[in-house]
Amino acid sequence: MQEWITNTMTSLGYLGIGLLMFLENLFPPIPSELIMPLAGFTISQGRMEFVPAIAAGVIGTVVGAFPWYYVGKLIGEENIRRLANKYGKWIGVSGQDIDRANNWFTRHGEQAVFFGRLIPGVRTLISLPAGINEMPLLPFLLYSTLGTTLWVGLLTFIGYKLGTHYDWVEQYLGPVSKIVFVLLIVAFVVWVVLKKRKTKRI
Repeated sequence: MQEWITNTMTSLGYLGIGLLMFLENLFPPIPSELIMPLAGFTISQGRMEFVPAIAAGVIGTVVGAFPWYYVGKLIGEENIRRLANKYGKWIGVSGQDIDRANNWFTRHGEQAVFFGRLIPGVRTLISLPAGINEMPLLPFLLYSTLGTTLWVGLLTFIGYKLGTHYDWVEQYLGPVSKIVFVLLIVAFVVWVVLKKRKTKRI
């Protein structure tokens, strides 16, 4: 995987970044945690510039979010879950993944699209519940772009700083992202409990 990503980016430059990030949204096993840090490393070598690299990553990601959005909107939750359980193994998606993304969206509303773009394992599939719940296109595009820009910029900067060790990002970000995910869930539960207590007092 790493060799293919490297070859694609080396041969296609900014277009390669956009293409890889587009494909990463269609096929979750392709890791943005490796693509953008590699772009950061390439920048540190003087072979790319920050702004065009980040722009290419953002554009590729946002464009890649639309297919899942319209799949959710046109096919519906039950059909998607059934298809994921039957054929999802070919692209690394299961019915459980669909449920997790949809639950995330249900709990957090439109802001879930923004925060979902920052969490590996959720970021690619968050477009599905947005489509299933018929989130208006303009807010979907806005929140997707904001969250994606933050994520892409962070990964690129880390790759730039790490230099030849850019591949460490993929290795260590997995456990860290799980911790972040748990902390967000805990924070949400605390917020719900406090809100209920406040309501009872009133």
